[in-house]
Amino acid sequence: MNLQAGYPYSLIKHGLLFNYPQLNKNLETDVLVVGGGISGALVAWHLIKRGIGCVLADSRTIGLGSTCASTGLLQYEIDTALSELKDIVGLKQAVRAYHLCRQAIYELGDISKEIGFNEFEYKRSLYYAAHKKDISFLRDEFTIRKESGFDIEYLSAAALKKEVGFNAPAALLSNDGAQVDAYLFSHRLLQHATKHGLLVFDRTKIINLGYQNKNSIFKTEDKFTIKAKRIVYATGYESVKYVSKSIVKLLSTFATVSEHMDDDSRVHKNDLMIWNTANPYLYMRTTHDGRILIGGRDENFYNPLKRDKMIKRKAVQLAEDFKTLFPAVDFKPEFSWAGTFGATKDGLPFIGNYKPIRNGYFALGFGGNGITFSQVAATIIADLIEGKNNSDARLFSFDRV
Repeated sequence: MNLQAGYPYSLIKHGLLFNYPQLNKNLETDVLVVGGGISGALVAWHLIKRGIGCVLADSRTIGLGSTCASTGLLQYEIDTALSELKDIVGLKQAVRAYHLCRQAIYELGDISKEIGFNEFEYKRSLYYAAHKKDISFLRDEFTIRKESGFDIEYLSAAALKKEVGFNAPAALLSNDGAQVDAYLFSHRLLQHATKHGLLVFDRTKIINLGYQNKNSIFKTEDKFTIKAKRIVYATGYESVKYVSKSIVKLLSTFATVSEHMDDDSRVHKNDLMIWNTANPYLYMRTTHDGRILIGGRDENFYNPLKRDKMIKRKAVQLAEDFKTLFPAVDFKPEFSWAGTFGATKDGLPFIGNYKPIRNGYFALGFGGNGITFSQVAATIIADLIEGKNNSDARLFSFDRV
């Protein structure tokens, strides 16, 4: 599946970071993780940390699927607002999903410290009303989040102008957020895990699944086999080919990053992650090297050829969106790209066992909060593989649809 195109900024900046071998012999392991993006890297890291033997295989070069195209905003907010999610899954479960995402942000920060990854950065997150009609929605969202224990502030138009320096009807300011380079983070996780026993293979495509006694036998395109007691599919949007249910709608999303800018600009001084209530929503953040990254302008289809032809025009539109908010800042796009994006009916991911596949688990962090959901998935799946009960697994199970 064609998951991204153009010039993803992280790939341009870091290039191909590490070389991993292609599988050239038969192997046996406790767990096979399929997928070497951020989801697979986190799952494998957690398994190795718990002393569970693990092999990770990816059909591509590591990180070159959706992960290198990630814009790296870490927020506890998911694509379905808390005030709306409660009507779908119930208040208790909705609040729990939000708290798990917030918890995941700080867990990712702790993991970054443990592996010596220095490009994880905590940031405040600003969620602003794109239109006046959204003010009442923001007030409702503020109330339910505040009552649910989140550290959040409601900003009027005047307070927003004073605090951030742009005009909008209202906004919510959250102190629980962060940003990370998902491509770089994935490689650092894998490098750390390989030092503790993880085997990583890229350009290794799994084409067949069979069974032998209690084990699963996986055959690669080059006719080597991996015998494993468990398998974890962390192949993101490509996982739809393994699941008979219609669980995700594939969309196209776009992003652009500016040329290096003066750090004295108002945007860099505030140093917020910013997004809005529009559908599709606009989002932006600064980078470590003095640029501004902005994304959005999603299209309601998955068609790589059609998507890729739109990159240049979408980059211009995103730059115009930025200039509408910050007309005094000279935003000049330098690198632009497109990627595949997925939405579920309730905005929640799919995590855990999928009954038609024996010994199989899925870590599918769909939606705009994929990295935090990947951390949630890694914890749940590691528990399940160890035979531990995880009370949160049901919230994200395939049985809910």
